[in-house]
Amino acid sequence: MKRIFVLLALLGFELYAQTLDAIITQALDTNPSLESISQRIKANKSAIDISNQFANPSLSFTANTIDPSQAMSQKRLTVQQKLPFYGKRDSLLELSRANEEILNVSLTQAKVNLVNEIKNQAYTIWELEQLLGIIMQYENLTKQNIELSESYTTTSKNQHMGIMSAQLSLTDLQIQRSVLKSKIFTAYARLSYLSGFEVKELDINIEIGDMPSVASLKSGLVNNPDLAMKDKKIAKNQAMINNAEVNNYPDINILGAYSYRQNFDDYLTFGVGLSLPIYSTEDYKEQEQRTLILASQSLKKDTSLKVDAEFMSIYMQMRSEHEIYHLIHDDALPQIAHMFELTNSSISTGGDLFMYIDILIQKLKLEQKSISAVASYHRANAKISALRGELK
Repeated sequence: MKRIFVLLALLGFELYAQTLDAIITQALDTNPSLESISQRIKANKSAIDISNQFANPSLSFTANTIDPSQAMSQKRLTVQQKLPFYGKRDSLLELSRANEEILNVSLTQAKVNLVNEIKNQAYTIWELEQLLGIIMQYENLTKQNIELSESYTTTSKNQHMGIMSAQLSLTDLQIQRSVLKSKIFTAYARLSYLSGFEVKELDINIEIGDMPSVASLKSGLVNNPDLAMKDKKIAKNQAMINNAEVNNYPDINILGAYSYRQNFDDYLTFGVGLSLPIYSTEDYKEQEQRTLILASQSLKKDTSLKVDAEFMSIYMQMRSEHEIYHLIHDDALPQIAHMFELTNSSISTGGDLFMYIDILIQKLKLEQKSISAVASYHRANAKISALRGELK
């Protein structure tokens, strides 16, 4: 039933533009790299079952060549079973479960990284498409201005120079349009790869709102996947210490044998044996794990410092993009609009095109920076979401 739903969803995706949320949801279900980790987790379930089982018993048959008339002549069938010391199976079970927890966190890490990459690619596509849109607008506007200027009968040198300058600007815009189209195609190919299915059109609309506070974002770092992985590895080290400790105690081997004698009475034999951990091997293993757990704890502290530093670096980048966006929209663009008001009347009467084209290029660059600021802001926000271990 689930496969049918996935198939229908994919068919629906072919007909309509996909939203970012829908792509992320689908990718988390179908991405091959995630599936490989899921299969490893399933395989580890068998390891958990194995850890709680007894060792296989051994069965042996022996016979000697003594004459059957002698009492020592016999044929013997022996069964032997190893019984681990109390707590050894539990320690192995604990170790297997610790491995499972590490695999679960690995899966979460992979999901978080995948979501972050998909978001970054989606925001890049939005940025490129927005840039393409304004390039095409400026192309049309430049063409109109050239046609308007050419419609006047003036033959002044400045007028011809203005038209030539506008034509050069138009060529530059056409080159940018071609480059952007190529980049958009590549970006969609990358997004399709990350998603695990073809994405032909993306339905996305992003903007910059209020800047969130450091405290509101930093509180989520307790769910950081890298820190969670360090905790699970420490737990595994502790499980290995527990296993090494209990291995200092001897295992018990019980033995039962039936001896057949052709001319004498048959008889049973029973025996008990112990493994003797007298060479300090287990002590060395225990000491090794105690040293490794100290190393893991140090790595966790280092990771915590790294995560905090990375968070602050990304947050400052977010704030910078937020400021750039508002500088452009609150200060620069209103000034450009006023400059256009002053030059529009001149252009409409065949005035100098140089100044108008210069203002037009300045406005284009500012709008390009504004679009890039929005995309960079959201890419930084996606990185912070990844640091917080979020899957949306």
